[in-house]
Amino acid sequence: MAGGWTRDGAVQEQIEDTVNDAVAIARLRMPAGESAEECDDCGDLIPERRRSALPGVRTCVVCQAERDKAVVHSTFNRRGSKDSQLR
Repeated sequence: MAGGWTRDGAVQEQIEDTVNDAVAIARLRMPAGESAEECDDCGDLIPERRRSALPGVRTCVVCQAERDKAVVHSTFNRRGSKDSQLR
């Protein structure tokens, strides 16, 4: 049930669009190609099991965990409400 001027199912479509965008962005950020033998950040060796599991990997587990801590906010405002515009 939608409220206001929206049609039925509009909220679910917004949720699905947001999830689909996040998945597409994550896929674009995935490494590809030949893996590095040494970490680009610290220079430690990247284990063979990690290199075979993630083709194109460029960092060790510890350095990648540090990179993953960075918060990324979406620039899309699908809600269109005043509250979401104030954030």
